[in-house]
Amino acid sequence: MTSRHQPKPRVLITGASIAGPTLAWGLERSGFEVTLLERSPQQRETGQNIDIRGIGRDVIARMGIRDTVMANLTGEEGTRYVDDHGHPYARFAKEEGEDGPTAEIEILRGKFAQILVELLPSTVELRYGDYIVGVEQDASGVDVTFHGGASERFDVVVSAEGRSSRTRRLLFADETEYRDFGVSIAYGTLDRVVDDVDQWDWYTAPRGRVASIRPDNEGTMRASMSFESEPMGFEKLPVEAQLSILRERFRGAAWKTERILDGFDARANEFYTQRMEQVVVSRWNKGRVVLLGDAAWGSGPTGMGTTLSLVGAYILAGELAKTLVNRADTPQLAFARYERLLRGYADSAQGLPRGGAKLLHPSTRAGVRAMQTAHRIAASKPVRRFATNHLLTSEKNVPELPNYPSLRL
Repeated sequence: MTSRHQPKPRVLITGASIAGPTLAWGLERSGFEVTLLERSPQQRETGQNIDIRGIGRDVIARMGIRDTVMANLTGEEGTRYVDDHGHPYARFAKEEGEDGPTAEIEILRGKFAQILVELLPSTVELRYGDYIVGVEQDASGVDVTFHGGASERFDVVVSAEGRSSRTRRLLFADETEYRDFGVSIAYGTLDRVVDDVDQWDWYTAPRGRVASIRPDNEGTMRASMSFESEPMGFEKLPVEAQLSILRERFRGAAWKTERILDGFDARANEFYTQRMEQVVVSRWNKGRVVLLGDAAWGSGPTGMGTTLSLVGAYILAGELAKTLVNRADTPQLAFARYERLLRGYADSAQGLPRGGAKLLHPSTRAGVRAMQTAHRIAASKPVRRFATNHLLTSEKNVPELPNYPSLRL
């Protein structure tokens, strides 16, 4: 810990979704002066279902928020794969302690971020509506210029932004590779109707199209539509154009695709899109600047993004805390330990096979039938546990979560 006469090291964290607030919590407890910066003018409350798996459950328990999280779950009871008429042909029930398609812990992203931000003490400075436009650093600190015009000096800067991180593009452009998986995804919110169920219903149609509807705990339903395509700038188009393209791409598809499209239209302010691609950064730190969360290893909806953000933030906070105890320790050494502990875990958990996303989006009816057969086999009793543990959750090279003294409740 810092002494009474030694100023606390200043840390700037950009991004107030999952990784950023988790890191802010850990660093404040460890004796740092923390500023948490979010580009949006206010805390983001939107977003789809996210899940907390594996050792991510240990992190929220150590943070003392497990009970709060469990009281705010979406209510999703399992996953069903449905045919053109909505008849389920394969089912995966939610099971306590298991991480199938529906994990034990399913919560809305906006709600979870709110829980994390509300956990922060008043000594953490929260800033909204600004972002970094310039960074200069030397051996003792980092000079940051903000879009709003101000300039400040920090001891450490952490980019805990999303997959399209502006700060990463600014500082790590030469170290970053983007791997496109050939799929575009759209998300939105639907009004709940009488025959909706508390299951995640998943539908596959020919011509590389997938749609799904799942419950939330706010009286609405969350939906997604994805389709195979070459990069065409879909994600950068105005919402009206995106919705028009979606209607054309899903023309003739069955199940509830028309309802989903109408729902996206009705709640256009909650509609957003993303390209399924993986961000691969050859190194996560430069001097006193370090990447965390999707800014470092993002690869779209693999089911492990939230868990990785929690685990990465917890470990980075603990390793930086050591620099306050050992004068010979430096942020650079802490960053190296953090990356050594996390790199294999992040690579395996977020890595999709090159053709994996397209395989889930078959182009022909024969391909759809083959996919349905695979779903039935995976959901059958003889192979369900194997499929859940080895196919549906790609968690490998799991680090042993250290017990950092400053992070003990």
